[in-house]
Amino acid sequence: MVTVYSKNNCMQCNMTKKELTKLGIEFKEINLDEQPEFIAHVKDLGFTAAPVIQTETDIWAGFQPSKLKALA
Repeated sequence: MVTVYSKNNCMQCNMTKKELTKLGIEFKEINLDEQPEFIAHVKDLGFTAAPVIQTETDIWAGFQPSKLKALA
């Protein structure tokens, strides 16, 4: 399962979700603006900016199309 930690009005977040949808990859979105209890978790992972994409084997931040395509 792919988890996307996103924020409102975040262009890279929107692009990441759009690309995952285009590639047919199911994902769970956790909006940090609407669910602030997850902010500490994201910071514990070492990230301070959205989006943060977490898979079963990898985690990264930002819109990275090549990594998203590799999931397909």
